[in-house]
Amino acid sequence: MSSVEMTLESDVTPGPDPDPAAPPHWTPLPTVEHARSESAFATWVSHSLIQCKRLLYGWARDPATTIQTILYPAVTLLMFHVVLGNSISSATSKPAVYGQVPMITLVAAMAGAVVSALGFKVEKATGLLGRFWTMPVHRAAGLTGRLLAEAVRVLITTLVVIAVGFAIGFRFDQGPLAALAMIGIPVLFGVGFAVLVTALATITEGVMLVSLVSIFNTLLMFFNTGFVPVGAYPVWLQDVVGNQPMSCAIDAMRGLSYGGPVAEPLLKTVAWTVGIVAVFGYPAIRGYQRAAETGA
Repeated sequence: MSSVEMTLESDVTPGPDPDPAAPPHWTPLPTVEHARSESAFATWVSHSLIQCKRLLYGWARDPATTIQTILYPAVTLLMFHVVLGNSISSATSKPAVYGQVPMITLVAAMAGAVVSALGFKVEKATGLLGRFWTMPVHRAAGLTGRLLAEAVRVLITTLVVIAVGFAIGFRFDQGPLAALAMIGIPVLFGVGFAVLVTALATITEGVMLVSLVSIFNTLLMFFNTGFVPVGAYPVWLQDVVGNQPMSCAIDAMRGLSYGGPVAEPLLKTVAWTVGIVAVFGYPAIRGYQRAAETGA
């Protein structure tokens, strides 16, 4: 044997004997230490975030949703400011932008909820909801993920509208905490309205849903305190206008930005939102479950 062969043999370290019962290239499977139940709270949170992310990605890739979320509210605010801004400011002795910015954020939240509900109906018609229902997914994650995605969408819309409002004179005069509270009001309002629209979407067709909600939105948009104070309306209509949900939210947002009463309109806004969720929450849950189980 040569010296080279002896050196190679001395460098080889013998390894353990292979298991004769093991298949070739066998790799042990990973072990799961703690398997979480499908109905666990942590599972619900995790799956809701996944559903929220799925919807946000889908909306981001849809030009119609992008226009509805960003361009339409911004253009509407500029249109109201150009056409009505000076006349409203002259009549009320207050800058009209402090009523128009809150009003547009709320209108955009309501309009976006309709787009989300139509997306829900598409997922039901294509069977996507049914496929999720047969998978090991938390039963409540689909609805809560949709509401969470709606809250994120309303937040983005609100920030865009406020940014445009800053360009035409809107300011936060009551401090940073009031500004954060003001930004949160459209999100709260939008989630409550999304529950209402989701409940209607489970029992109506697409065209009927759009018609019903559009009529409701139009009435709220033209009979609120975002244009003029409640005293400018006929006496018999003032109580209705002053206490409708949109007016309460606008008054609270105006107070948190420009100044004025905050506690009463804010409490009314919270009461309206809680009341809407209490009335339409169960029909939305049952309708979502029925749509996932049967496609009806």
